[in-house]
Amino acid sequence: MSKQFLMGNEAIALGAIRAGVGFVSGYPGTPSTEILETVAKNNPGDIYVEWSTNEKSAMETAAGASYAGARSLVTMKQVGLNVAADPLMSLAYIGVKGGMVIVAADDPGPISSQTEQDTRHFAQFSKLPVFDPSSPEEAYEMICDAFDYSEKYGTPVLFRPTTRVCHGCASIEVSEERKKVAPEGFAKDSRWVIFPRLTYQNHLKVEARQPVLGEDFSSYRFNRLTGTGKKGIATGGISYAYTCETLNGSENCKLLKIATAHPFPEKLALEFLSGLDEVLVIEELDPVIEKELTYLCGKHHLNVKINGKLTGHVANAGENTVESVTAAVDSFLGRAAGTEPSKELPALPVRPPVLCAGCPHRASFYAVKQAMKGKKAVFSGDIGCYTLGNAAPLDMVDTCLCMGAGITVAQGLHRIQPDAVNFAFIGDSTFFHTGIPGVINAVYNETDIVLIVLDNSTTAMTGHQPHPGTGRTMMGEISEKISIYNVLTALGVSHVSRANPLNLEEAVSAVKSAVEAGGVSAVIFESPCIAVTKPQPLYQVNAKKCTRCKKCIRELGCPAVVLEDGAVKIEPSLCYGCSVCAQVCPFGAIERSEN
Repeated sequence: MSKQFLMGNEAIALGAIRAGVGFVSGYPGTPSTEILETVAKNNPGDIYVEWSTNEKSAMETAAGASYAGARSLVTMKQVGLNVAADPLMSLAYIGVKGGMVIVAADDPGPISSQTEQDTRHFAQFSKLPVFDPSSPEEAYEMICDAFDYSEKYGTPVLFRPTTRVCHGCASIEVSEERKKVAPEGFAKDSRWVIFPRLTYQNHLKVEARQPVLGEDFSSYRFNRLTGTGKKGIATGGISYAYTCETLNGSENCKLLKIATAHPFPEKLALEFLSGLDEVLVIEELDPVIEKELTYLCGKHHLNVKINGKLTGHVANAGENTVESVTAAVDSFLGRAAGTEPSKELPALPVRPPVLCAGCPHRASFYAVKQAMKGKKAVFSGDIGCYTLGNAAPLDMVDTCLCMGAGITVAQGLHRIQPDAVNFAFIGDSTFFHTGIPGVINAVYNETDIVLIVLDNSTTAMTGHQPHPGTGRTMMGEISEKISIYNVLTALGVSHVSRANPLNLEEAVSAVKSAVEAGGVSAVIFESPCIAVTKPQPLYQVNAKKCTRCKKCIRELGCPAVVLEDGAVKIEPSLCYGCSVCAQVCPFGAIERSEN
């Protein structure tokens, strides 16, 4: 054993390695990304690890590995589970042989997501067990239990850490022992073929399993009941840690911790409810535990008042905090709010998210904007760094729905508003994720759109992971790069061109040509992310030439171009030498630095 200071995601990964995982797949998405990366970094040599093209592919490849008897792990964020929902629902009926754990990291807040959704609902919907760790330490142990339960019941299981568990850190005793799992290999059997008749039979088995699992979970080590009194608090996940912090072991109340919200540990919950007058439920995000307790009170005719999100005692959106939990507990237990004097903290500066200084996406957006001056155009965006193109002064993202949707939303807009030029922006990683079917749809239905592929040679927003267009895999192998240009040409896109967005004249010309071509046309803007390339010679403002027209600031919004005492300056610590500001300046006042 060795004590290590680990992020929650690292703890999950090392716990999976300890559990004998043999196959790991996923798609990067905050807050889950570091799990797969940590497995790859600490790979003993016999674990296969891949970034899949999307979550559906990750789920299906992991299922295949599980069919052959390997323990498999799939990682994604909560919205990724939407993409993987089709195989997930069928897997619930088919079952698995080797343990299969699906990590879907939820993002209360949301901090870096387009939705606040609660994966515990997916567990109920798919009738799968779900594990909800409350700390990095618990996640390390619980992931091993998840594999055991998966094999015990022959079912995939969901593992649902939230952002504060994923990115929180703790000192953890890490075992050097590793469970030995020798996959038996795939055995041909009709059970792996999902025919309607088999589905009906399996559905009956799944329903019969639910109360058995609930009974099992009532004695599960991470479901706990402590304390006494007429009032009780029920909680789970990171909210349990917050609740413990505010109670500090001194309150006369019962405390129920739910680590497996589905199937619900009814026996343990009834023990908790016994003798209580009133309960406060504290959880993220939705009232899952609250509804279960309310149902049990009705089912067993218990006169217990259940308070929580449904009654307005706990906020029904956003993440919980120590402060919000303390306020709710103070009110519920009739405690006086803390009387210790609080120090007045200085106000934090407002820092809206912006594209990095030197980001090629800024140049791409600007080129399209210049090419379309005076013309009616709608700009459909997508999920990635380039979503930030919606901010002033660019104002170049009019819609953003979900990954890959920019291409298809643009098609719908064109059919209703054909007099506008409909652009669709998509990144290189997202193109491979869910962009290709949308392109096929446009070509097949002959829908005029202009596709702008922002190829910066990485999956930038989630930490620069490789993808099919980068030519390397998570196993450290060099693979054949899949050419976006060749894919678009093969799909029948009528006009495909490449351009360097940092050469504004070339970029603007490429966009104009694509618009004039009509049909489904595309421009691939190729320029690497600043995080994967070396800075070029920096730029500075020649004060003698600068007229302070501020066009560079007004039109680009680059963080490196600043005003200081009314004068325009370039902050050298931020500049990457992209030269776009120099090309925009009408007076030639921005020049390469001699230093």
